[in-house]
Amino acid sequence: MHSFSRDLGLLKDRRFTLLLTARTISVLGSAFAPVALAFGILGLPGANATTLSVVLTAESLPMIVFMLAGGVIADRLPRQRVMMAGEFVMAAGFFALAAMLLTGWTPLPALSAAAALSGLATAITFPALTGIIPEVVPLDRLQTGNALLGLGANASRVAGAVLGGGTVVLFGGGWALGVSGAMFALAGVLIAMLRLDRAPARDTLPAPAGNAIPASAGDAAAPDAADAVARGKRHSVVGDLREGWREFSSRQWIWVVVLQFSLMVMAIQAGHGVLGPLLAKETLGGPAAWSAFLAGEAVGTIAGVLVSMRVRPKRPILVAVLLCLPTALPYLLLGLDSPLWAIVAGAFVLGVCFDVFGVLWQTTMQREVPAESLSRVSSYDILGSLMFGPIGLMFAGPAAYLFGTEEALLGCAVIIVLSTLAALLSPGVRNLRAPEARLSHADLK
Repeated sequence: MHSFSRDLGLLKDRRFTLLLTARTISVLGSAFAPVALAFGILGLPGANATTLSVVLTAESLPMIVFMLAGGVIADRLPRQRVMMAGEFVMAAGFFALAAMLLTGWTPLPALSAAAALSGLATAITFPALTGIIPEVVPLDRLQTGNALLGLGANASRVAGAVLGGGTVVLFGGGWALGVSGAMFALAGVLIAMLRLDRAPARDTLPAPAGNAIPASAGDAAAPDAADAVARGKRHSVVGDLREGWREFSSRQWIWVVVLQFSLMVMAIQAGHGVLGPLLAKETLGGPAAWSAFLAGEAVGTIAGVLVSMRVRPKRPILVAVLLCLPTALPYLLLGLDSPLWAIVAGAFVLGVCFDVFGVLWQTTMQREVPAESLSRVSSYDILGSLMFGPIGLMFAGPAAYLFGTEEALLGCAVIIVLSTLAALLSPGVRNLRAPEARLSHADLK
């Protein structure tokens, strides 16, 4: 049995509270950034949409190019220091952008270089975050830890969207970017206070069923000394990437779900980025209607945290993948010209399902992947999941023109459903058991 009081007891752990606070503040800074950057750039003399596109591209390309390298770095070096460095690099990028906007010295190459620091910092930080959580949170409370981190992040995204816009209106984009930089710097200081020495030992578990090659959960449970030796080995970057790829590709449930998500993200990027706002403008009443949609989704993500703290499925990846089916609902409702209240309700369902999926996915990865390879596997996960997103954005507009906006949204729903059903055909997805379920299953034999 898991009670809320026991779950919230994790907040008494100083190291977890520091990590939670740092992550919440960092996400708040990230939530400030899009509005501040967009309106700050567009407000420059002679700037236009192309100027903003160049700066945003300069920000996103390093994230994609260096994501795998970020995984290697986080598996080679202490993850606390890697995260701390990532937060400080992010702060430097945003302080530089703020200084340029406030002083009026804004050459496009300089703006792009500062934005590129942000993308580089993201590539450094994300893989390290996945790996550092099991170093802070006990194995039996990983799901609770991930849920609480998700709660802080989701609350920050909601607050940041509102506060960021207000700061831009009242003080301007330059000052808003400066606030973002200060938040990243503060997050870096908090990460520095963690003072992690070694990753905690992880209990040995029976091998999971349903993988193409049995997952090395026993390897993940190696003693601290063995883990330190493994992480202390020096290989070439290519060799490290090959080892990470072997850990990634040997687990059928990981690569199948990442492939599924690459298609889902393509559809979601098209629906959220282009088709949904376009339909809102055409038939739903404009920005207010789309804001209601996004608000419903945001509330759903917060509600999803409460669900994810309670649910303990015996087959976590099966349940996580099944939860992807309802995420097609808002696109189906948009495509069927449903009333706005129903569409907002569908967005709420999407938010709940995505949040629970994320907690189950992160927790399972942290339990099943060896600690010394976790950040590299996470970098392959992130890169693979996002790789088709730009395609969705690129073809959403032409699809709306050729087939109609509502028909294109129905197409997004179909892609989500079909990719999810295809993932359910995988034995690795269906059969992977949670540690408690594996122990119970072994006792029955």
